Amino acid sequence: MEHAATRPSKPSSNISEIVSKFAKVCKLRSIGVISSENANQKNYHHHHHNYHNPNNNTSSLGEDSSDATEETECYGEKVHPQPVEVLGRSNVCADGEIMKLFDEVSALKLAYVQLQEAHIPYKPEKIMAADELVVSQLEVLCKIKHAYKERKVTNKAKLDSSACSHLQVEIESSEMLLEDLKSQVNAKDFEILRLKQKLQELELANVGLVEKIRQISMQKKNARVLSMTTLEDAFKATSKSIHDFAKPLISMMKASGWDLDLAAKSIEDAVVFSKRSHKKYAFEAYIARIMFLGIAFKSYNVDAVMRFDDPIDTLTEFPNSDFAEFCRKKYLLVVHPMLEASFFGNLDHRAFLLSGKHPRTPFYHIFAKMAKWVWVLQGIAASIDPQAKIFTVDRGSKFSDVHMESVEGFEGATVADQEQAIPTVELMVMPGFKVGESFMRSRVYLSDLR
Repeated sequence: MEHAATRPSKPSSNISEIVSKFAKVCKLRSIGVISSENANQKNYHHHHHNYHNPNNNTSSLGEDSSDATEETECYGEKVHPQPVEVLGRSNVCADGEIMKLFDEVSALKLAYVQLQEAHIPYKPEKIMAADELVVSQLEVLCKIKHAYKERKVTNKAKLDSSACSHLQVEIESSEMLLEDLKSQVNAKDFEILRLKQKLQELELANVGLVEKIRQISMQKKNARVLSMTTLEDAFKATSKSIHDFAKPLISMMKASGWDLDLAAKSIEDAVVFSKRSHKKYAFEAYIARIMFLGIAFKSYNVDAVMRFDDPIDTLTEFPNSDFAEFCRKKYLLVVHPMLEASFFGNLDHRAFLLSGKHPRTPFYHIFAKMAKWVWVLQGIAASIDPQAKIFTVDRGSKFSDVHMESVEGFEGATVADQEQAIPTVELMVMPGFKVGESFMRSRVYLSDLR
């Protein structure tokens, strides 16, 4: 009996070593097999240890409670078994591999039970065979573990490679987008620079316009004071130029054999002249009537005309100007073809004008001077007041020194004789102007009060 009690001590040491190896390699809790196997294992384990050491209840309790403890000791070190984590299909292991792992663990448990059963009765051959079976199952588990680690490393490398490839695509796409954005920024910078330059040009232009507006405003402020005097001077110069043109016209008519009395009567039939020499006013009235006929007040610059003392120089310098057209049109109306033919024996003046030229003769020179002052008078009046108007005086109107001026210098009557002494208008020699609230008095020939 003593021999029987001491003989299985060596196999028991081997079994403890195998269990320690199993706990160290797998680091798993005991999973267990079917209930009958578990019951047999527990009964065998309890019987085996009671057989060899009836008083060793503590050792039996330690073996049976291996499933309930959180820690075990292996070679004097604490081993912390970890629960098996079942990973989903999205992780590294597939469902089939997990089932295979469970099968191998179950096979290992079964081999371990066979190893225990080989000790009772003690059969060395079965013990060695069971031991080799346990070792082979452990090797299979080690291979599974190594394959898992290799697959994990491989999958990680693939994931890293895929992530790198994806990142590389994103980087290239981002670089292309960056280049596109850079080109857009450059275009915007160029556009901003162009707009800044344009803004500077506009600001400089605005400065010039502001200065020009200021000067024009100052000129307009001074124009009210200066222009009325200028307008009066232009009105007097116009009246004088009409008189200056009528004088040679009458002389040439007289020299050509024209009946001046009949010509004056054809202009104003019922006018009674106190002196025969006063019939010249009929010709002046005729010339003024045609020169101011169809006048349309519009503001224009008269500096170009006033810059030249000789109006012929102005016509030569600006042959297609409005002033040149004005001279051409008015000459053809004032000087009748019969008059021109009687004066010069030809119609060369007309031919020149109709061809777009202006003759340089003394007669046309006097006419151009008169046309110049009529043109200037209209321009100045319209510049002062765009609503300027010409007013006329009818024959028979009572004289008023507010709106009229006598060509013969009538001074007016005393207050006592005012009703009886006020003369009437026989002939309007030159029309008057209303500019703003001011009047340029019309020039009239009055009836004889004697």
